[in-house]
Amino acid sequence: MTEEVSFSSPELMEGESIEVPEVLPLMAIRDIVLFPGMVIPLFVGRERSLAAVSTALEGEKLLALVTQKDPMDEDPSPERLYRVGVVGLIIRTFKLPEDRLKVLVQVLARAEIEEFLQIDPFFRVRILPVGEREPESLSVETEALMRSVREVAEKVLALRGLLNPDISSLLASVEEPGRLSDLIAAHVRFRISEAQDLLETYDGLERLKKLYRYLQREFEIASLQAKIQTEAQEEMARSQREYFLREQLRAIKRELGETDELEAEIEELREKIKKARMPREVEKEALKQLSRLEMMHPDTAEATVIRTYLDWLIELPWKKSTRDRLDLKEAKRILDEDHYNLEKIKERLLEYLAVKKLNPEAKGPILCFVGPPGVGKTSLGRSIARALGRKFVRVSLGGVRDEAEIRGHRRTYVGALPGRIIQGIKQAGVNNPVFMIDEVDKLCSDFQGDPSAALLEVLDPEQNREFVDHYLGVPFDLSKVMFIATANMTDPIPPALLDRMEVIYLSGYTPEEKLVIARRYLLPRQLKEHGLAEGVLLLSDRTIFRVISEYTSEAGVRELERKLAALCRKVARKLAEGEKGPFRITPANLHRYLGPPEYVEELSQEEDEVGVATGLAWTPYGGEVLYIEVTVMEGKGNLILTGQLGEVMKESAQAALSYIRARAKELGISTKFYEKYDLHIHIPSGAIPKDGPSAGVTMAVAMISALSGRPVRKDVAMTGEITLRGRILPVGGIKEKSLAALRKGIRKVLIPEKNLKDLEDIPPELRRRIEFVPVKHLDEVLSETLLKTRPPRGRRRGKRT
Repeated sequence: MTEEVSFSSPELMEGESIEVPEVLPLMAIRDIVLFPGMVIPLFVGRERSLAAVSTALEGEKLLALVTQKDPMDEDPSPERLYRVGVVGLIIRTFKLPEDRLKVLVQVLARAEIEEFLQIDPFFRVRILPVGEREPESLSVETEALMRSVREVAEKVLALRGLLNPDISSLLASVEEPGRLSDLIAAHVRFRISEAQDLLETYDGLERLKKLYRYLQREFEIASLQAKIQTEAQEEMARSQREYFLREQLRAIKRELGETDELEAEIEELREKIKKARMPREVEKEALKQLSRLEMMHPDTAEATVIRTYLDWLIELPWKKSTRDRLDLKEAKRILDEDHYNLEKIKERLLEYLAVKKLNPEAKGPILCFVGPPGVGKTSLGRSIARALGRKFVRVSLGGVRDEAEIRGHRRTYVGALPGRIIQGIKQAGVNNPVFMIDEVDKLCSDFQGDPSAALLEVLDPEQNREFVDHYLGVPFDLSKVMFIATANMTDPIPPALLDRMEVIYLSGYTPEEKLVIARRYLLPRQLKEHGLAEGVLLLSDRTIFRVISEYTSEAGVRELERKLAALCRKVARKLAEGEKGPFRITPANLHRYLGPPEYVEELSQEEDEVGVATGLAWTPYGGEVLYIEVTVMEGKGNLILTGQLGEVMKESAQAALSYIRARAKELGISTKFYEKYDLHIHIPSGAIPKDGPSAGVTMAVAMISALSGRPVRKDVAMTGEITLRGRILPVGGIKEKSLAALRKGIRKVLIPEKNLKDLEDIPPELRRRIEFVPVKHLDEVLSETLLKTRPPRGRRRGKRT
């Protein structure tokens, strides 16, 4: 904050006396406490401070200067300022760039702030000058204390390199205890709290005693600091001396035809660099670092860093790659062997192999598998690597928030390492593996950087030919790598990153598909892992289907595999206890192994009810069935929404209500219902947030049912968004929603007419078990869902209250 500090005495003012006004502008000082007698330059840049200086210059050039309690506070309030400061006289000002000022100030006297009269545009305060108390005569004890203070102060200033003849003569010339303490406090920088304590001590002798205690502590700190610096310099001199002696010894050994271990290590590294087949610029950098290592002491920390760096360069597969298996029939056989169904993905991979066979230089695609957990995204990547004959590497980026995890840490950091991409390449041992990046939708970003932005260069075929890891500092060609990403949903993925990937959606499995997967893949794997021989555990298809329908409720097969593992554990225990197999598990005795059923395939609604409609929703973990409830109460037309609804669902409810009000007469509803009644829409499981554009139709049906008293069919589910004109807009996730309806025993699903094309992705057995009714207007939905007869009075859930 300051360039230099000088100290003036009252005699230097040539007898002038300045009358200090009662009201002065105030300027806050950041990181220093000023004492009377100081002449100090201050740099002024804050708007409030500039305004205070400008006002002072227009008057008598007097200014109240007070230290702020927090030096980092850019705009301190009155409560954040100390109440005791000084009065300063502006001697001269200098203009600096960027509207800043350099102000030379002479500090005149202490002052207390009595009242803040003005806050903006600058502080204006009422002050009370403080009278300082000096002893009338100096006692022997005071003289001894002053000499001790002078000696300690000179020692501290000498250790800090601030002592000069002018300061020494000035210290010797001051005879007043308070004046001496102010002089020393101005040159020896104390903590803000300690310096403020000295400023607020008005008795000169008491102030000198406090100063002596603070000086003793500063002397101990300065002495220790000087000792540490001396030891560091001596250590550097010793290391340099050892270095020169070792170099002389090395030269003597060369003359005698002997070599030491360091030379042997250097030669070994040089040979490895030549055999690593690095690109020319990389080899040049490696040899440069090797030359630096050769000139260093082998025990230094930097030598260890260079050795580790060279090991990374040598071990990376710069030119080593595997040959692709371009036999399409063999690749199809492997994919069919490892995975059931997933025809779209298999077809896409075979197309990639066909293009690779015709054009070996074609750039590889960046595939992104999106689907619920447990549908086989990661295992599909392993199968792709096996079909191609490539190595497989997998890294998970869930929760990664540091950009250095992708680009690597610079070698200036202790324990620096390359990023996960380069680590995976080294792990594979080839430069063209199948590289799976899991959980790209769960990347985080904070002050340490945005990892998703760092992935742009990795996944962009136009840029990754020269990917530069911060640790390596040289480009590595990633264009031969086949990157595959996985995610549960695409919404959290930044658009720029999503644009570089080809998204392939993996929906959940039908019960029939899960049965085949369990029979072909899950059960044999669990039998092997639990040490069970073939034929020991007997499960019929009906038993496995019972496990699927009554003990799991998921889109994938992860929970199903856990249940099969539980069965294997039960059988393994029986065998270990001496029982003999085989053990046959049937639907009748399944509960003895897995307990009572956890999910019962039945309708959650046992009867048709008023004001309750069945909707279908999509989640990252599969489809869900939502029962939207509406009740009508006396009120003034308010719409109450509960159940943790997001903004999109709230807007859908408003649109549905507007449609109902516009067509109330045609719907058989009183046209003035909104003047007498409130509508309350609730979706159960209120602790779970819900949002999306698929619930508009369901909410409209539930509201119309509650207002008209007509019950909604319990065996019909629906999905779709509604417009103010009653048109039904298409939505996504038709397959997942259909599977959810099937799990609840619902056999009739209303879908938007424009979603008919999505039925092609639904397996034929699922289409046979569910009746899909396309609708394009809300009138068609009402004719399919609302019953014409009203239920008995006791069963009207939406009865007005």
